[in-house]
Amino acid sequence: MHKALWVSKTGLQAQDKQLATISNNLANVSTTGFKKDRAVFQDLIYQIQRQPGAQSTQDSQLPSGLQLGSGTRVVGTQKQFTQGDLEITEQTLDLAINGRGFFQIQMPDGTVSYTRDGTFHLSADGEIVNANGFLLGDGIIVPEQTKTLTISRDGIVQAFLNNDPEPIEIGNIEIVDFVNPAGLEAIGNNLFLETPASGGAEIGIPSLDGFGSVVQGALEKSNVAIVEEMVDMIATQRAYEMNSKVVSTADSMLGFITQTL
Repeated sequence: MHKALWVSKTGLQAQDKQLATISNNLANVSTTGFKKDRAVFQDLIYQIQRQPGAQSTQDSQLPSGLQLGSGTRVVGTQKQFTQGDLEITEQTLDLAINGRGFFQIQMPDGTVSYTRDGTFHLSADGEIVNANGFLLGDGIIVPEQTKTLTISRDGIVQAFLNNDPEPIEIGNIEIVDFVNPAGLEAIGNNLFLETPASGGAEIGIPSLDGFGSVVQGALEKSNVAIVEEMVDMIATQRAYEMNSKVVSTADSMLGFITQTL
C-alpha cells in the first residue's frame, strides 16, 4: 500500500480535531469567562533508512541521511488564559477578575472547583451562588435587611442595612491562582478542577501579591477573537483539502500501476 495514503490519513485526522477545537472556540464566543483552546500538533515516528552522520566512506559522513516521516497527530489542547475584555453590567453581583486568579466554587460533593465566570446570584437563604446554585467561596450570607451590597477591589464584602448609615462587613472573597493554569481540567459549566499538572491552588487576597483585583458590576467576556478563529478555520480547511489531494494522487498512482502492469 502506498505510504502517502497513511501519512495523509493522519493529516486528515489531525485537521479534523483542529476544526473541532476551532468550532468549540467559536461556539463559546459569548460564554462569560471562557478561555479558548489551541490544538498542539506533533510529528510521528520516522523511518530512518540512512542514518545522518553515518560513514559513507572511510573518510566521509552522510550530511543528512534519509528519514521518512509517518505523519502527524494532535497530542493535546492548551487553554490560553489571556485576559478577556471586561463588560460593565452595573449588576451588584456581577464580578470580574482583572488579572490573574480564579473564584472558588463549592461543589455539592464538598470539593472545590474554580472559575473565571463571575455571574453570581442570591439564593433563597441569602447565600452568594453561581448560575447552578453552587456556593461562592466559604458561603457569604447577605442579611435580609440589606439595601446595598458593595465589594471592594481587594474582596471585602460590605452590606448597608435599611436604617443604618454605616456598612457592616459580612465576609471576604479570596481568589486562587496556579503555577500552570493550562494544566487545569475543564469540566464544563465554566468550571475547572485542580490536577497534578496545574500545581496546588495558591489562595490570596485580590489586588495583592500578583493576584488580580475584583471588579464589581462587570463580567469578563470570552477571550476568543472571531477574526483569528475564522482565519485559522480557513487555514485548516485548506490543509484538509491538500491532504485529501494527496490521497487522490496516491490513489491515481496505484490505479495507474494496476492498469498498466
